[in-house]
Amino acid sequence: PDIECAYGGSAAAGNADIMVNELGLTSLPFTNVANGCATGGSALAASQQAIASGMYDLALAVGFDKHPRGAFNAKPADYGLPEWYGQTGMMLTTQFFALKIQRYMQLHGISRTTLGRVAEKAFRNGTITPHAWRRSPVDLETIMNAPMINDPLSKYMFCSPAEGAVALILASEKKMKELGADGVKIRAVSVKTRPPNSFEVFQAGISIEEGGKPTVLASKAAFEKAGIGPEDISVAQLQDTESGAEIMHMAENGFCKDGDQEEWLANGWTEIGGGKLPVNTDGGCLACGEPIGASGLRQVYENVTQLRGRAGERQVPGTPRFGYSHVYGAPGLSGVAILERE
Repeated sequence: PDIECAYGGSAAAGNADIMVNELGLTSLPFTNVANGCATGGSALAASQQAIASGMYDLALAVGFDKHPRGAFNAKPADYGLPEWYGQTGMMLTTQFFALKIQRYMQLHGISRTTLGRVAEKAFRNGTITPHAWRRSPVDLETIMNAPMINDPLSKYMFCSPAEGAVALILASEKKMKELGADGVKIRAVSVKTRPPNSFEVFQAGISIEEGGKPTVLASKAAFEKAGIGPEDISVAQLQDTESGAEIMHMAENGFCKDGDQEEWLANGWTEIGGGKLPVNTDGGCLACGEPIGASGLRQVYENVTQLRGRAGERQVPGTPRFGYSHVYGAPGLSGVAILERE
């Protein structure tokens, strides 16, 4: 086969390499990746590193999932946690992320209306994204008055697990030239796990004073490798498992200061053509759903489409040069990829 190696993940399937049954059992070396919602970003990083090693010229990064309806509710033992932790309800992802954004809102003055504006933007972008799961707009009033799931997050402020699949082919620079491929390259990629005293999903306690964050570490490392800063990014896809995640990740990735999101969302600065930084131009997880293995690769696909100028109605104005992808997965790790249009 032309493809020389593959990396991929699927939470539902367990071992993503079962897909080789459908591909003809080609003896392709396939490495399974399981990093929660950061699985796709981690598969991309592994594929890029395999090519950078010089061993391969063509690699496949793939992710797919089909989840049942409802919130993720893992067993404590699966993450090395005691049973009492599950009895608190904190294994239920909706409850954990609601408590996390509650804390952030109190510390940095974020209003619940700002949470609603994130969701409203996502659904608006979803209407012009052919592969989105939610294709209808939802107005701010409906979002704010929808049934409360976990305070402060209402029904429309959460993504749905959903189903989907993404496959990306990565090539060395030499192979790209041979194939005549359209030139979008990975400028930098970074994956970091949680440091001590960070406040992350699936941990039995936190420190009074919060420590570092995996997203901050991954973002800084990626920007250092790329030799650019947040101000150079043309379009960004940020993990938005729920509305609060996008808000927190705007600051953790260095695009604004904590608390400034209130002004950004009120002024439409994260909209397509909004004047500062278009965020989640395809509607993100809120509009596209979050099949765990696929969602991080969907972000990269969106950025490649934007950098090639092929996004149609959702195309970012001008000639975007740098695209930014960020994922966050259990139990507290983040992946960042910076793409560049040559």
